[in-house]
Amino acid sequence: MDRRRFLRTTSALGLVPSLATATAASAAQPDLIRRENERAGSDFQLTRVRLDSAKGYRSSLIEGYCSHQSIRAGETLKLFVSTQPAARFTVEIFRMGYYGGAGARLMQVLGPLPGRPQPTPTLADQRLMECAWEPSATLTIPTDWPSGVYLGRLTTVPDAADQPYWQSYVIFIVKDDRPADILFQCSDNTWQAYNRWPVNESLYTDPRAAHAPGVSVSFDRPYGLYPQTSIVNQPLGVGSGEFLLWEYPLCYWLEQQGYDVTYCSNVDNLEYSNLTRAKTLLSVGHDEYWDLRQYHNVKRAIDDGVNVLWLSANSVYMVTPFSANAANQPNRRLTRATCYGEFREEEKEAYAKVLGPFENPGPDERAIIGARTVVPFNGGGDWTCALPDHWLFADTGMKQGDSIPGLVGWEFHGDPDQERAGLDVVAQGNVWAGGTRLGHYAATLFEGPKQNIVFNASTIFWSQGLASPPGHMLPWSHWSRPHGPDPRVQKITANALARAQSSR
Repeated sequence: MDRRRFLRTTSALGLVPSLATATAASAAQPDLIRRENERAGSDFQLTRVRLDSAKGYRSSLIEGYCSHQSIRAGETLKLFVSTQPAARFTVEIFRMGYYGGAGARLMQVLGPLPGRPQPTPTLADQRLMECAWEPSATLTIPTDWPSGVYLGRLTTVPDAADQPYWQSYVIFIVKDDRPADILFQCSDNTWQAYNRWPVNESLYTDPRAAHAPGVSVSFDRPYGLYPQTSIVNQPLGVGSGEFLLWEYPLCYWLEQQGYDVTYCSNVDNLEYSNLTRAKTLLSVGHDEYWDLRQYHNVKRAIDDGVNVLWLSANSVYMVTPFSANAANQPNRRLTRATCYGEFREEEKEAYAKVLGPFENPGPDERAIIGARTVVPFNGGGDWTCALPDHWLFADTGMKQGDSIPGLVGWEFHGDPDQERAGLDVVAQGNVWAGGTRLGHYAATLFEGPKQNIVFNASTIFWSQGLASPPGHMLPWSHWSRPHGPDPRVQKITANALARAQSSR
């Protein structure tokens, strides 16, 4: 980018939203996403990535993080970038969607900007790794940027043509306040809980035990390589959390179909009004870590008529309250406190040996899901129709016992809430942890008090059956895998969304 274009770009960063654009961001715009996806798409993928070591999780040649999990148009986002060694770099910002199959649209380019090494933090109390980097760039979110998931592609600029360039991502969500049919909640709490940056620091690496309480993680650090390398070992997603693996296929499919969708982070549902502006809340992929305030707000929203589709699993399993970071910015840390619900017998024995029991278990997640995480936690299996005459299976052609191969995994829900009147087990069957240890899952559906629905697909892999967009790789877990897009998964999802949209 030449200097004149760079100055034009950076001068735009100080734009202040007008009253008209601020009003538009809070007004119903049912065709917004359809119109947005009529725009030309762009190639957003990384080309050259180098991790620090064969078993490492960071890419210190260039890496970064953002000042917010989610942000509104007109607000200012800070980008914190480190380059080792010092190098100039650019940031290309993409909105993720369908865009004629390209999967993203290039929104803005920043730079070249000066980069330098920024310090790796030392391990603090509660095993916290929290960066205090200097901002490398600021961006006032333009008022015409729709809500969505945004990736920033970081690329070093070599000093000479015979030198290589290196890349990674940063990720953030642009949110809005407008009424919409669908609220797509990204599971970014869980992305951060599993994030092992810089070496091996996550909520799972305490030497006492994987589920030790009182361990904290911070959003003030880069996302490293996807931590479950046995599920997908894909360095070309470094810096993007778990979005490209779990959320992206659903995002791509929804926008391809023209649904009226708006996006948010886990943290945004600490505000009850964020839930009630939509007809339907989507929990997507791996949605394990929740603040109790999220739970109580979603339970209240169901009582008030909001539909919830749990296109996810292992959902609402660990209680992790938000807290402020060292700079007193709210909701930038998560600390593992306890489990939701009662301990399963297998868990009681395991925890007592290593940690002693967690105190004050949280509420039973079945109240808002219909089922819950069971032991064994992991496994793989086929998603098998148990109630073919249910409206959920209309026009799918599925009969009793018909299965969608490999759709259940890497984690799942079981133990349905049999005390809830009207709860239907729509699919159920076996899974095998490690390929041989037997477990059982149950997909459920029940009606809320205002004819709204709560559908539990009971698998992290659900979105794999919807689309396979650019830059996405199918997961592999416990010697089992999903097969990619399947018209039955697409139709079941469409049926659930249609029923949800008609209920309010």
